[in-house]
Amino acid sequence: MPDGWQWDSSLFRGSAAYYERGRLPYASGFAETLAKTLNLDGRGRFLDVGCGPGTVTLALARFFTEVVGIDPDEDMLAEAERQAERRGVTNAHWGAARAEDLPAGLGEFRVVLFAQSFHWTDRDRVAATVLEMLEPGGAFVHMSDLKNPPAEPTPLPHPAPPDAQIRELVQRYLGPVRRAGQGTLVNGTPNREDLVLARAGFENFERHVVPAGQVVNRTADDIVAWVFSHSYSAPHLFGDRLEDFERDLRAVLRQASPDSLFAEHLPPSEIMTWRKPHGGR
Repeated sequence: MPDGWQWDSSLFRGSAAYYERGRLPYASGFAETLAKTLNLDGRGRFLDVGCGPGTVTLALARFFTEVVGIDPDEDMLAEAERQAERRGVTNAHWGAARAEDLPAGLGEFRVVLFAQSFHWTDRDRVAATVLEMLEPGGAFVHMSDLKNPPAEPTPLPHPAPPDAQIRELVQRYLGPVRRAGQGTLVNGTPNREDLVLARAGFENFERHVVPAGQVVNRTADDIVAWVFSHSYSAPHLFGDRLEDFERDLRAVLRQASPDSLFAEHLPPSEIMTWRKPHGGR
């Protein structure tokens, strides 16, 4: 868990409605890459911890008998249920829980995955618990966008979103230290998942990068949704200044692109896997 930070239920309050529109998707081949890496064959159970609106859970549902998504945010779970119904996914189930609540009576799993959520947890405690919840040879998966990907050679048809100006605007409203629920992240979020998983007793580490790079066109509404989908700029943080912030944000976007059209390259996805030893309990 980030140093000096305490989890609270407002971390992503109000963000669920903005996820589908605002967040860029993972690289299109991530599900197939994971299925090949783990020899998935439609059997077994899958757990997505911090599932949000079910993006990864639903993409992987066809590779398992049952998929389960847990998240502490009820709005995220409601959105996940809507998305499952819309896509006709019938083997997905959802529950309100934090990673620290595990095992929460959920039983045994073939794969447990954290998609950009592990850093919000008490990692040593959670990793040890997940080891016990996995079947022998089962996999712990950590997935995220690839950080600092190489520059893409394909030119963009529209300006890129003005990330630096957006950060400056958020800091003008919320202060220079990144917000996270009711607290702040002075030193950012932790990394070195490899050390945490090794301490817990996992082995056979593998890393895969799923290429992307496709050009994605975005509107000003998409960028606004992207801003509000993040914990550090969740709508509730702005209080009664939310309308003022959105007005100023749209002004920044108009200045960057008068026709309110933007483009960016889809980032590669990074998938890291560890295995529970076959001799483990």
